[in-house]
Amino acid sequence: MLRRLGIRNYALIEGVDVEFGPGMTVITGETGSGKSIMLGALSLLTGGRADSRVVAGGKSRIEATFEDVDPEMRRLFEGRGIEWVAYDDADGTGTRNEVTIRREIAAEGRSKIYINDTQVTLATLAAIGPKLVYIHSQHANAGLSDEAEQLHVVDVFSGTIPQLEDYRRDFRRFAALRRDIDRVKERNAKNRENEEFLRFQCGQLDALKPKKGELTEIEKRYEVLSDADEIKQRLASLAALFGSGDRGMLGDVAEARGIVDKIDFSLFGRDVEDQDIPARMEVMETEIRDIADAIDDMYSGLDTNPAALERLSSRMQAYYAAVKHFKVKDADELADLHIKLKQELGELTGDGGELPELERQAREMARVLKEKAAVLTRMRQEGARLLGDEIYAAARTLGLPNLKFEVRVSPAKLTSTGGDRVEFLCAFNRNATLQPVGDTASGGEMSRLMLSLKAVVARRMNMPTIVFDEVDTGVSGEIAEQMGLMMRRMGDDIQVMAITHLPQVAAQGVEHFKVYKRDEGDRTVTHVEKLDHEARVSEIAAMISGSEVTEAARENARALLSASR
Repeated sequence: MLRRLGIRNYALIEGVDVEFGPGMTVITGETGSGKSIMLGALSLLTGGRADSRVVAGGKSRIEATFEDVDPEMRRLFEGRGIEWVAYDDADGTGTRNEVTIRREIAAEGRSKIYINDTQVTLATLAAIGPKLVYIHSQHANAGLSDEAEQLHVVDVFSGTIPQLEDYRRDFRRFAALRRDIDRVKERNAKNRENEEFLRFQCGQLDALKPKKGELTEIEKRYEVLSDADEIKQRLASLAALFGSGDRGMLGDVAEARGIVDKIDFSLFGRDVEDQDIPARMEVMETEIRDIADAIDDMYSGLDTNPAALERLSSRMQAYYAAVKHFKVKDADELADLHIKLKQELGELTGDGGELPELERQAREMARVLKEKAAVLTRMRQEGARLLGDEIYAAARTLGLPNLKFEVRVSPAKLTSTGGDRVEFLCAFNRNATLQPVGDTASGGEMSRLMLSLKAVVARRMNMPTIVFDEVDTGVSGEIAEQMGLMMRRMGDDIQVMAITHLPQVAAQGVEHFKVYKRDEGDRTVTHVEKLDHEARVSEIAAMISGSEVTEAARENARALLSASR
């Protein structure tokens, strides 16, 4: 509920601080006294557009504190990065929450908005503000004509919220499946459009048969074969140097070993013996023989055939051309691309396609959704009948003897809310046909119907504070008394504020505030005053008799207040 409202430098208001309590609060005052200014300031906290023309004193500031806010709003706050403020009750019996909204408007029209001291955008305020306070004027019937709001009212009244949440979870999964199906279909359609091109590309790579690492190996072999004659000549020279011929190392080492074998190295002392020259000579001969054999193998294996060189060159050029053509980083990526293209072509021909399985899952989920939607429909139809009866009964007490009212539930395409369309239909005259409430002329009759609807649903919904701005215009006498009584009873469930010119309604308030303006120096200033019992008697008496308050009017006012208690 709205606990505190502070207004600074806004139109005729220099400074107003008001504290409100639960139940029904009435606000009265002469026409032009500033009641609409208060409403305008309050509407700024629900996302209304700021007007620099109402800024006084350089900057306007409107601030309101709400207590016992619907806990379901916590997710909305946290989702937008706004702190959720909660504290323990003084008696330790539970916790309370608190929301403070502040809006500052500069003279040039720029606006800053804060919710629980977190600066937010106007869009965020528009998403949160109306969930805290709802302002209903005589001609504001959007709440009645909005189909989404009508459906929500029926769901709350029918008790279908748990079933609806379960349905919505499945619907989100179904919607995700449909998106996956559309994605796969779009991809397949795009692939089919490019199928010829894909096949051409795949054919080129089929001919190349790229393998990872092959080009690197070919380049090495090509480099060797390009210098094969010169390398072979050098290998032949090495073979001659290492060989066993007259100039070969092996021959020289063999001759040297023959001489070594004839020397007794022990005669030269222990150090020479430790060096083991014969053994080292043997190792040398073995190593030289291995090198010579290796050189012979290289010489024998070196291909100097120009045809082999041409084949390597042709393969290299094919790789280079493919890398450039397919715009890949290197030859190894050609192998990956080849695999990818074959997979895409395989999907086009039905190899491993995922579409049939996704469509099967979607059909199964659609069947489940239809079953759950049917349950919602049955519950809504019963709830709609009861809701219509209660609204009809409540509205009849407000002087609408010829009212016809129906809450119609009709089939519709499956959406996130089920398979139903809800319409509130009404007619105010005997010979009139039922029409959607949004098409019915607004006025006193529609306002009374709106009040009846709010009164019925207030008992079942976590409604915000509701402000009725002269919703009782055009009625008097017993009807006015019934409207006041209905609003007072609404106050048992939610906080209700009623701006009124009718004494019958004003007498029903638990608290009573008077708005008036007074000339102060060179300007006129609006004030708000909370009335005690005697002041209420005087105010209601003035509403009854006019500018000259008679004793009879005072007695009548006391009787109205006594009856309301």
